[in-house]
Amino acid sequence: MFGRRKIAALVAEFLGTGFLTLLILSVQRSTIGVPFFVAAAAGLTVIAMVLAFYRVSGAHFNPALTLALFTARKVTFIRTLVYVLVQIAGAYAAYLLYSYFVHNKLQDIGGKFAWRVFTAEAVGTGLLAFGYAAALYQRFTVGVAAAGAGVAYMLGSIAASSASVGLINPAVAYGVKAATLAYLLGPVAGALVGVNLYKLLFAAPEGAVDGGASELDQLQSRVGADAEVTQTTVTTVKPARKPRAATTKSRTTAKRAPRK
Repeated sequence: MFGRRKIAALVAEFLGTGFLTLLILSVQRSTIGVPFFVAAAAGLTVIAMVLAFYRVSGAHFNPALTLALFTARKVTFIRTLVYVLVQIAGAYAAYLLYSYFVHNKLQDIGGKFAWRVFTAEAVGTGLLAFGYAAALYQRFTVGVAAAGAGVAYMLGSIAASSASVGLINPAVAYGVKAATLAYLLGPVAGALVGVNLYKLLFAAPEGAVDGGASELDQLQSRVGADAEVTQTTVTTVKPARKPRAATTKSRTTAKRAPRK
């Protein structure tokens, strides 16, 4: 049912979301748990995880981002469903591991639903979605995509932290004991708007080779066109025929042998 590559993708999403949740918990619940350091730790973790798993699963690590990519027709329904499940499982595994480390149960930090928290999480996740969509539609290399996703996560978290905890990730919210509607639905709304707005306004049309395509794609396109021209030229040119050797004798001048 599941091949090796599909299993690897699920494990990548599980590990990536788990490590992200664990690092956020470790910094958030420490003596340096101010929003900037939490956002910096999250951004650096995203960079590392994208470098490790971008070619394996797409490196979502965020149910809101996965759902947004599904609406943009970049992920199938089955993959979306399974990704969301393993992302939540990874966040919960990180919660259990952190609880084991500190030998204590964590208190809820989500609080009651508030529209300003919802809006802050939506805006921060929208910024993250813009950064990820840019890497996807502009076909960045793995290194550039990792840097872009990490910086976008850090900036989105900082932007949201003025009114919320700055999680911008429903799975992480579940793992850090902040699973309220504001932290679950706010990121989904922001990611839906961010990804689809980028696709609508800034993404190159499907199949177009222009500034939105990578240099490698443009080079391959030019090489392919040159090869077609060369092939056409070679096949249409015909070799010149060699002239026939001139006859040395003419039938009119040929002499008949005398009869006996």
